[in-house]
Amino acid sequence: MNVIQAMNQRHSYRGKYLDNPVPREHLIQIMQAGLSAPSGCNKQTTSLIAVDDPDTLSSLHKVIQPPIGETAPAMICVLTKKTIAYGNKCFSVQDYSAAVENMLLAVVELGYQSCWIEGHITKEDDIGRQMAQILLVPDAYDLVCFLPIGIAVESCKPADKLPFEQRAWLNSFGQNICADSGISF
Repeated sequence: MNVIQAMNQRHSYRGKYLDNPVPREHLIQIMQAGLSAPSGCNKQTTSLIAVDDPDTLSSLHKVIQPPIGETAPAMICVLTKKTIAYGNKCFSVQDYSAAVENMLLAVVELGYQSCWIEGHITKEDDIGRQMAQILLVPDAYDLVCFLPIGIAVESCKPADKLPFEQRAWLNSFGQNICADSGISF
């Protein structure tokens, strides 16, 4: 599978997972993909914790309410450390976003499914902080999202997307990129 195929086959999966363990070497490969993502001013504000221990997973899932990804045999928790790059600019959101997308592509490449779970844990109920405490994360870091990882029980259905021509143009807004090129989607 090439990277473009992985992009086209990657879809957010929120279903149940088989209980097959995810080999540690796969978790390491996924995290390496995440950490090779670009980082604003090379501040490297993203850190990762892979979790495959059943007791630790159980402890984490007790605080994730409502439950999501609870049948996944592994998860990767994404941490960020807000670091000023220059002036008052901090690129931690961009950094961990790039890392997460790289990991999601690696997940698909290795035959697994996942979903970027963020808003669910960063609300006022502070689930991310509770998860961080379970994982002994220092206060200087925020646990901003997690990726449940495993083999999907159900087929992964792609989300409906707006047509390409409604979201991508050539040289100016609204200029159809496909009309002059003979390309169609």
